[in-house]
Amino acid sequence: MIYIEPELLKRVNTWINPTFDKATQDHIKNLIATNPMELKESFHKDLEFGTGGMRGVMGIGTNRINKYTLGKNTQGLCNYMHAVFPGESLKVAIAFDCRHNSKSLAKVVADVFSANNVEVFLFEDLRPTPELSFTLKHLNCHCGIVLTASHNPPEYNGYKVYWQDGGQLVPPQDSAIIQTINNLEYSEIKFEANENLIRYIGKEVDDVFIDASVNNGSFNTPDKVKEDFNIVFTSLHGTSITTIPETFKRAGYYNVHIVEEQSEPNGDFPTVTSPNPEDPEALKMALDLANKVDGDIVIGTDPDSDRLGIAVRNLDDDLVLLNGNQTMIMMTDFLLKQWKTDGKIKGKEFIGSTIVSTPMMSVLAESHAVECKIGLTGFKWIAKMIKDFPELDFIGGGEESFGFMVGDFVRDKDAVTSTLLACEIAAQAKAKGSSFYKELIQLYVEHGLYKERLISITKKGIEGAQEIKQMMIDARENPLKIVNHSKVIIIEDYLLSSSMNMATGKTSTIEVPKSNVLIYYTEDGSKIALRPSGTEPKIKFYISVNTTLNSIGEFIQTEEKLETKIDDILKDMKLI
Repeated sequence: MIYIEPELLKRVNTWINPTFDKATQDHIKNLIATNPMELKESFHKDLEFGTGGMRGVMGIGTNRINKYTLGKNTQGLCNYMHAVFPGESLKVAIAFDCRHNSKSLAKVVADVFSANNVEVFLFEDLRPTPELSFTLKHLNCHCGIVLTASHNPPEYNGYKVYWQDGGQLVPPQDSAIIQTINNLEYSEIKFEANENLIRYIGKEVDDVFIDASVNNGSFNTPDKVKEDFNIVFTSLHGTSITTIPETFKRAGYYNVHIVEEQSEPNGDFPTVTSPNPEDPEALKMALDLANKVDGDIVIGTDPDSDRLGIAVRNLDDDLVLLNGNQTMIMMTDFLLKQWKTDGKIKGKEFIGSTIVSTPMMSVLAESHAVECKIGLTGFKWIAKMIKDFPELDFIGGGEESFGFMVGDFVRDKDAVTSTLLACEIAAQAKAKGSSFYKELIQLYVEHGLYKERLISITKKGIEGAQEIKQMMIDARENPLKIVNHSKVIIIEDYLLSSSMNMATGKTSTIEVPKSNVLIYYTEDGSKIALRPSGTEPKIKFYISVNTTLNSIGEFIQTEEKLETKIDDILKDMKLI
């Protein structure tokens, strides 16, 4: 006889009743009889909102993405919206990506909204996440939803919630909505659609979004320069194929080679191990094509088109992948210089970054006399900066995980506009006899060479989550004092909202929301951050080191020294 813990069985039994369809009940009964481990994984907890909304494996249960967990979320949102917008005619926009079940789950979500007397603008087919953020504001909606799991494996899906400003949920709305959801019973979900309140949208919104992307991502590059610039692009089976090729055309870039084998949206992502532009393997086909057609730049986007990976030619004319910090630095510096040229730097501007991204963002901001606001991981915090400081003009901002936002017309990371901006930078550099890569190195000469590396350790399942939790506990109870022969001088604990000066013993308060992040700063300028992922079963270690760079000619040798230094730090921490 299979033993099932009483508390777990109690949770499971709430799903074996007429509130749930027969197929769901039969599946659960089969799990009880044959697969108690899968039953436990499916029901041991409720899926939670993380840095990128709610993501999880699709399937039956409270810890899975399905019509009932998403229906409950949506019903809670409806109840909350009716409470905070009394008497208003509520509107919501809904988009979805290429993943399995995204289209059908989006319709379930639309049905629940409409059943609660909320007007729905539902995209007729898959669209990029940044277009959803744009559409929400464009159509004056109260809320927006996108069904996506970003770059997670094929068995995942997700549910991102956006608010009136076009940004993702942040305090205090997030906790209030979660509380409303938690107070609901599944029997309270209204699934019966009012089809009269569901309007399908498509090209008419695409046109406005693409035009806005061109207006925000183009910077006076002459037509001849665009003609001489050779682009290779891959959508990695995702949504960007619906907008980026047309964005290129409207911006005047016609010399574009698309990786056809990856252009068809497909939730299985058949040509890659992972559809993640951070992963070099994901861009292999694009790199091969670029070498064949002598491409100047390679760009790949993740499935929901909010992040991008870039490869450019190095000093030896070989294609090399840039990391998210390098791309962010180049884009930010380019925008800052454009704003200065246009006379728009007046002392009331800022750029945005995150606590685990390169410290070079603050250095760039200081050199251009603008402010650099630094928040928690996730673009919802950069969007919140824009909302919280309406008296300041937002120039652009990014984070190390390959995301960037150009201006504030979209309030989330945006691979559509950022793709165009990257090509503008590279094309203009080529036209003056330089390159994207050379311009990056020149920034290092001017401001110091910053080198970062991310180490991710995957720990799946219930036991994995406990291991990650224990690793963070151990790091807090036994903090590092010396890293690679350099004293730790400051420890920032974002869970405790405290920053401790190790020399004086004095602590100060960190004025950002609490988060499970620990950061060490050492005497030699190194920075080491520890953070469990909010969307994946991983714990992440972010290493940043820096030194001066005297000339472009010394770049390779100096970079190698920093790479060795990072290796030594990781060995000292027993991570490699």
